[in-house]
Amino acid sequence: MKILMFGRGVIATIYGWALHQAGHDVEFYVRPGRAATYGEAIDLDLFDTRRGVWGQRVVEKWPVRYREALEPDHDFDLIVLSVPHHRLAEATAFLTPRIGKATVLVFGNIWTEPLAAIGALPVDQVAWGFPQAGGGFGTDGVLRGGLLLRSVVFGTLGRPPTDRELAGRQAFREAGLRPQEQPDFRGWLWVHFVSDAGLFSQGVRLGSLSELAGSTSDFREAMLTGRELLPLLEARGLDLRRQRGALLFRAPTWLTARAFAWATTRVPPLRASFASHSDPDAEEPREVCRDVLAEARRLGISVPRLEAAEPHFGLSVTSQEEKS
Repeated sequence: MKILMFGRGVIATIYGWALHQAGHDVEFYVRPGRAATYGEAIDLDLFDTRRGVWGQRVVEKWPVRYREALEPDHDFDLIVLSVPHHRLAEATAFLTPRIGKATVLVFGNIWTEPLAAIGALPVDQVAWGFPQAGGGFGTDGVLRGGLLLRSVVFGTLGRPPTDRELAGRQAFREAGLRPQEQPDFRGWLWVHFVSDAGLFSQGVRLGSLSELAGSTSDFREAMLTGRELLPLLEARGLDLRRQRGALLFRAPTWLTARAFAWATTRVPPLRASFASHSDPDAEEPREVCRDVLAEARRLGISVPRLEAAEPHFGLSVTSQEEKS
């Protein structure tokens, strides 16, 4: 399969590497001028959970191919679109006139209605998924992190997957990654989003997500923040009885917090992923917290823990400029 990874972010790089290993023809689309900046290869320091329960460490220099233009008559079969949720509208607007015959795999967080989030992309050419990988580029340019699980989450919006979607799943299966199906993908995405808000609210308070690693007390606060956001999901119309992911927040926090604290210091792929999230200026964690808090206020849902963290994520740069 001929696959285009949209951008050269962490998720695009890790899965582009895995798909390339499986024999797929992989390229990266990057903004004009970026290819020269990035260079001809990516330095990887990854834990690969396809090679053992705890993952096998892989250190290599991976030669890659970039393109800085995308014409509508391209011959890509699959475009993997993994961008921060607040950049999704910009990315889909760019891709809409350039989609050609490809399937676009929307591969990341969504907080709005999924069909609204993809703008004018043709719905019958869109597939939905979510990565099970993480990491970050260091100041030395090395990508550290890994495939956290041997599976990849895929889903649909209340119907069986189409042949087009199944073909995309098969590409990941060939890369040694098991498709994990979520028939109510909209609900799964929203549960995951508030889970991120709980974690990120503590990360921005501490300075970065990496500071949570090993801290039972901070993970407990993150879990309690996530728990207080469940009524927000119900106010949005979700039946939480059908969302297994919500059960995590119902469990005793002394147990879940201790488990996360242990895993982030003892499980190599997770430890590497958390350690790499050390940028105190990372924008996505703040955007997630802002959007969840704004929705809670719109619907009149009390979220005191998230509000207490607001001084640490505050207004976006754009919002500050608009108010001045």
